[in-house]
Amino acid sequence: MVNSSSNPETLVTNSPPPENDWRLFLRLVPYAKRSQGIFLISIALLIPLSISGAVQPLLIGEAISLIRREDQIWQFLQGRALADALNILVILLMVTIVIRLGLVAVQGYFVQKVGQKMTADIREDLFDHVTALSMSFFDRTPVGRLITRLTSDVEALGDVFSTGAIGIVGDVLSIIVVAITMFLLQWQLALMLTLMLIPITILIIYFQQQYRKANYKARDELAVLNSMLQENILGINVVQLFRREQFNAELFRNTNQKYIKEVDRTIFYDSAVSATLEWIALVAIGAVLWLGGVLVLQDGLSLGVLSAFILYAQRLFDPLRRFAEKFTMLQAGFTAVERISNLMNEPISIRDRQVYPSSYQFPITKGEIRFEHVYFAYKNDEYVLRDLDFTIKSGEKVALVGPTGAGKSSIIRLLCRLYEPTKGRILLDGVDIRDLPQQELRRYLGIILQDGFLFAGDVKSNITLGETYTQSEIESAAKVTNVHDFIQQLPQGYDTQLRERGTNLSGGEKQLLAFARAAIRDPQILVLDEATASLDVATEALVQDALDRLLVNRTAIIIAHRLSTIRNVDRILVIKRGQLLESGSHEELLEQDGLYASLYKLQKFDTTK
Repeated sequence: MVNSSSNPETLVTNSPPPENDWRLFLRLVPYAKRSQGIFLISIALLIPLSISGAVQPLLIGEAISLIRREDQIWQFLQGRALADALNILVILLMVTIVIRLGLVAVQGYFVQKVGQKMTADIREDLFDHVTALSMSFFDRTPVGRLITRLTSDVEALGDVFSTGAIGIVGDVLSIIVVAITMFLLQWQLALMLTLMLIPITILIIYFQQQYRKANYKARDELAVLNSMLQENILGINVVQLFRREQFNAELFRNTNQKYIKEVDRTIFYDSAVSATLEWIALVAIGAVLWLGGVLVLQDGLSLGVLSAFILYAQRLFDPLRRFAEKFTMLQAGFTAVERISNLMNEPISIRDRQVYPSSYQFPITKGEIRFEHVYFAYKNDEYVLRDLDFTIKSGEKVALVGPTGAGKSSIIRLLCRLYEPTKGRILLDGVDIRDLPQQELRRYLGIILQDGFLFAGDVKSNITLGETYTQSEIESAAKVTNVHDFIQQLPQGYDTQLRERGTNLSGGEKQLLAFARAAIRDPQILVLDEATASLDVATEALVQDALDRLLVNRTAIIIAHRLSTIRNVDRILVIKRGQLLESGSHEELLEQDGLYASLYKLQKFDTTK
């Protein structure tokens, strides 16, 4: 498995050595079994294809023997007129051609169908696995790298089992049938040709290994290239505002050159395989002509059989030539299999402890939250939260306050179980949240972040997020959060299509939809992480009115830097460097004249300047 790092360059340079091709191939077997029927049909069709291909040189050689009136002709053709005998051979040759053309088309269709089905299944399994990984994985993995795995890597491996595996089986079967036929005709020539397969096989294996190494590095460089592209596109505002176009272009040019350098190496080894095969094939034909000519002059071989052997020399090396044509695709596919296997082997660190029956009633009715001596570190022994021990009672409104980096958002992530505590435990109504299914836990939580992420789609689907709600329920949630009137003013109302990340809406409008998204789920616990920080005065007034209604009879955790917005909460927890420093109401904390009082005075001073 790849040990990922937060540094993209580390991810590239520390790539593991390529695995054995056979082991990688076996990892695709379960996906092939899902299309077992079609796959077996494709394999079965290879037998008549190989036999018909091996028969054709025999028919051509026999025709030459007939024309030259040689003694060594087939028994059922002896005594027939030359024209009649040739017509029979032509008809037989046409039958083999028709069989091959028909079977190649049918087999090719089934092969492609198997490949596309496997590609789709692998992509779905990979997507399901990636979306189940913990946030710590995404913290250390560039998005561009994941996109490369899910797109180009998956496409590259689709042909490994279908076209590659079936093609190799077909090529091996062709070589076996041709070799057997040659030995039945003339063993000296057959032995010479088959012995020539040994050096070419050794050379192919060598070039294959070198190509794999170069291709693995090329795919890693492509992932870095994609990461840089994704980063620059998402940060285009900063790129242009700070005039980084030329600087970023130079960085991209350097990365692109590294990628091209590795691709050039793969081209070299791919070309070396093709050139070697062509050279060996020509040498083989020359050797057949030399030895066969000697035997013909000694009357030990007919010209018809020699002609057949010249064709067999081509047929014997044609499968290897086809393998050379598939060489790049196969090795790219094996590299992709290895990289995707590394991703699929990434452990899902946050799992449900047990499976509950569908009728089980979870004892979560109040919304009481308790942190019991919780420690948390993103990296080993680098704790961002230390010995947090507090209780938020059912229906209580609690604010988390502290300097930037104090650990407030980490508390929310632990509560939502996006991360697991390093030590201690978190209880919800007395139940350890690790004993609750993640889906059930998050059903009780309504999370509103500072940046309300919107998906491409209509307004309605961005509120429901795939769950089933009636139109009246959607409108009711929108009205409660003061977003209904705004939605009605959109061109198609609730059916208005939003662009990716909701770029056709303002920041305030996106945030209002995020509030509606939480309201429709009627959560027992509401979490606001700087939810009103980026709103203008008018929008904040609408949101505040909606909040007053949402917070009724709910437990609430509010993170806010503007301390004036949390004066009316029941309790304020002051966090500094991951530790609970102070706790109390607004007035009580001012009387303590501690960190909270200092922060409040500073903000009050800033607003009165």
